[in-house]
Amino acid sequence: MPKILPIVAMLIDFALAALMIGVSGFLFGSGPESMRGGGLLLTAYMLGVIACVVLPIAGFIVNSRGRAGLALLLAWLPPLGVLLAVIIPAPY
Repeated sequence: MPKILPIVAMLIDFALAALMIGVSGFLFGSGPESMRGGGLLLTAYMLGVIACVVLPIAGFIVNSRGRAGLALLLAWLPPLGVLLAVIIPAPY
């Protein structure tokens, strides 16, 4: 397995986590531009941010144990989830 793929996945995952933290004020803030998201949305958003941080680290741990395919799947799971979320049409 090329060593660059897990590193690229880690960079994308951390950038995605930073983006999610950066725009969280538009979902959960108290300002006029906020959506004032509820508890379920907050929980799902927190789990998404945690997944963006934990899954690449878990991928490196799994890769060190010799399961390269599973490691790549774990590391690329958050960006693939975002692509799936973008494909789903809005409910309005």
